[in-house]
Amino acid sequence: MKNHYFIGCVFVFAFLSLGCKNASKTEKSLQEDQSQKPNIVFIYVDDMGYGDLGCYGQKTLKTPNIDKLASEGMLFTQHYAGSTVCGPSRASLLTGKHTGHSSVRGNSPEGQLLEDSEITISEMLNAKGYKSAVIGKWGVGNDPKPNDPARNGFEHAYGYVNMWHAHNFYPEFLYRDGVKETLKGNVTDGSYKYEKGMKEGAGIAKVKETYSIDKLEDDAMKFMEENAKNPFFMYYCLNMPHANNEAGYFTGDGMEVPSYGEFANKDWSNPEKGFASAIKIIDNSVAKIEAKLKQLGIAENTIIVFVSDNGPHNEGGHSEAFFDSNGIYRGSKRDLYEGGIRVPLIVKWPAKIKAGSTANNPVATWDFLPTFADIAAAKTPENIDGISFLPTLLGKDKEQKKHDYLYWAFYELGGKQAIRVGDWKLIRLNVKGNPAKVVEELYNINEDPSEKNNIIAQYPDKVKELSKMMKSAHAEHPLISLFSNDGNTETRFK
Repeated sequence: MKNHYFIGCVFVFAFLSLGCKNASKTEKSLQEDQSQKPNIVFIYVDDMGYGDLGCYGQKTLKTPNIDKLASEGMLFTQHYAGSTVCGPSRASLLTGKHTGHSSVRGNSPEGQLLEDSEITISEMLNAKGYKSAVIGKWGVGNDPKPNDPARNGFEHAYGYVNMWHAHNFYPEFLYRDGVKETLKGNVTDGSYKYEKGMKEGAGIAKVKETYSIDKLEDDAMKFMEENAKNPFFMYYCLNMPHANNEAGYFTGDGMEVPSYGEFANKDWSNPEKGFASAIKIIDNSVAKIEAKLKQLGIAENTIIVFVSDNGPHNEGGHSEAFFDSNGIYRGSKRDLYEGGIRVPLIVKWPAKIKAGSTANNPVATWDFLPTFADIAAAKTPENIDGISFLPTLLGKDKEQKKHDYLYWAFYELGGKQAIRVGDWKLIRLNVKGNPAKVVEELYNINEDPSEKNNIIAQYPDKVKELSKMMKSAHAEHPLISLFSNDGNTETRFK
């Protein structure tokens, strides 16, 4: 199959080959008992902040089902998203690479795709007998034809392909295994409708009958039922509490929900009522998944992961400050401050993970691929950035390997970089274009988790050390630059 490239600026990466990984004591112990591989239900929510859940300190909104998940599993206090926006964060998850190495570096320019040479989580698990599905928002690339999740190893795909389509919670259609499936009764207002191309399906519904989340939930239940007798990987990607950005822009309210329910009489703006309702819907969806697993008799052999793709948004008329969505952390979506990239992570694995446990060591989205490789005794792709945190899950902290660094590159808003080494974090802003306009900030995350005190002038040697590591961590993409506005805009994909 030919490599595909994004429209506008073109991406070419071919540097993954499948290789074996030496097994640690923890890995070997699991490999000895692979007669019944655990199912993996990966619940990926969209734009949920560190402070949006009760178990992470949320005071106003109640999330009893997710809180229960945490009480029965492990809560991570320092989990970092792959990026501060959805596309590159999802690519990081699927490939085990950070944004200094991945083929998808941002939501913009449009049309960035995973390379055929990249081994994804689904492809890796498929090779070990897993059935794989992505249900919900794919969001890695746009035009459905080259971006079909089947190209990246998913045997079943239902939901949205491009991220703009996923803004619309009452779309006229969803994609089922590459084919459009009409949703009953929904009609998009022609004034705001994208009919073709990159943003196909996006817009604002003027007639709302079928709520997309209901369809996604139904498909998730069906997939689990059909695969209850074999190991499966269900990548369940709810496109909430993300807003319908088009509705927010044109009407001032982009939080699309069927009703405000218990929040209808609150003295809040409608977007905030909608946001609260979205959190409630997510919490209920988690309960439905757990109930189905129990009904099928497979709950004890299923790992449930609950995680957000990036920090909280300020879109659709909603403000992250209203419910204190980022907690004590500075920044939000599109920032590389902690509020933009430190997000909730909860993992439940009955009889393996100690109930009510907490993990305080830093982990990142690109760590999931090697972790799942160890769990399934699968081959781990070479040249990835992730480190398995299986020892942490099993309470074997002494066996847990640590990252030398965590790195992020964000190509929008002037270009941004961040690197964390131990407790030290260096941030660079305005890196695209004139070097004289670059702003650098240094924080000690342990002493100053809210990043209030820029101490860069006090530690010049530390700045040099982290700058050198940052330079080493970043491989410039051959067709798009973080540091200049130059880029190859040739469109090779037809």
